[in-house]
Amino acid sequence: QVRLEESGGGSVQAGGSLKLSCTASRRTFSVNAMGWFRQAPGKEREFVAAVSSPDSSDDPRTYVAASVRGRFTIFRDNAKATVYHQKSRLEDEDAAVYLCAARGGSSWGGLYDNWGQGTQVAVSA
Repeated sequence: QVRLEESGGGSVQAGGSLKLSCTASRRTFSVNAMGWFRQAPGKEREFVAAVSSPDSSDDPRTYVAASVRGRFTIFRDNAKATVYHQKSRLEDEDAAVYLCAARGGSSWGGLYDNWGQGTQVAVSA
């Protein structure tokens, strides 16, 4: 089991940028595909972006949901056991709790079964 801790949430003005971080507790972080999800009040949890592990055969190695593509990116630093989520041109609809997740496989596609507590992102006018 990988313990995940998100950070970087906060309040940002519409149109602004924010970078979230998720640090894993386990040294073998590099074998896990990692993802970001979000959940707004009254809505279901939504997939945002994911990145494969370094030894995955995925092509491409990252995937970003169509609803945020072009504004959001994801990348990882295996030496720091951290996955990042860069958001730009934030909109009101982006306000949510953002959760980091890991899965046991190397590919970004599949079930995510290891979750962080989440970090809140608020977007102000």
